[in-house]
Amino acid sequence: MTILTENYTLNNGVKIPKLGFGTWLIGNDQAAKAVQQAAQVGYRHFDTAQAYGNEEGVGAGLKATGLKRAELFVTTKVQAEFKDYLTAKKSVDGSLQKLGLDYVDLLLIHAPEPWAEFHGENHYLEENVEVWRAMEEALQAGKVRAIGVSNFLQTDLTNILENGSVKPAVNQLLTHVGHTSFDLLEQAQRNDILVEAYSPVAHGEILQNEQIKQMAHKYQVTVPQLAIRYCLELGTLPLPKSANPEHIANNADVDFKIAAEDMQVLEKLPQIKDYGNSSDFPVFSGK
Repeated sequence: MTILTENYTLNNGVKIPKLGFGTWLIGNDQAAKAVQQAAQVGYRHFDTAQAYGNEEGVGAGLKATGLKRAELFVTTKVQAEFKDYLTAKKSVDGSLQKLGLDYVDLLLIHAPEPWAEFHGENHYLEENVEVWRAMEEALQAGKVRAIGVSNFLQTDLTNILENGSVKPAVNQLLTHVGHTSFDLLEQAQRNDILVEAYSPVAHGEILQNEQIKQMAHKYQVTVPQLAIRYCLELGTLPLPKSANPEHIANNADVDFKIAAEDMQVLEKLPQIKDYGNSSDFPVFSGK
């Protein structure tokens, strides 16, 4: 499973493993075990957030792996509701304390707006610049190694590019077969910003898609493996999540290539608009 030993290089020179382990919806009491299981498989890149409520569990899991800090790549995110300099600055120290770390490798603004107003009319442009200023100071202080954003649309990202002193290293976006924002991918690529693909398996909603199932069968892989490889073929960094040891390992076994003609088919599949039970979660509903 060589993908677990491969890296991208961020625009500030920091190396980031090409596949990450997502922890959204893994409870604080379950996070430590999940992180340890992922580390045993070979994952070294772990993604959490203040809003997930599991930073302590993730931190405990990282410590229990026995791995050296330099072997790990850890991401957390400033809560979407934190839209002023002082609150954002304080939250960074809070995350470090909960994680039990002296620094995190990547710090993101979780969303341009509070979840209750997700992708509404107010883009919180001035407020996000203030949050970004706090993150730039954390970078300068050595509390983080790279900073970026998440769920930022073109207007939101342009705002940081034009008003920040440090270019974002990452924009973490909902990206999967049936939901690929090619305009945002192009904007990121043009600005040498890596796109991280969260929910690459669409919370399981693509598991029943017959066309995707047939293509997975063609490559003799599972649907999740095909979905994760799709994100890698796009040049993005997928962040699959599971608390099931078998699935954790399966999600990393993606060392195959998808032919160009099959990528074209996947890229043109109808957009998934209904995420079933997951549709009620904040990332999709804003509630």
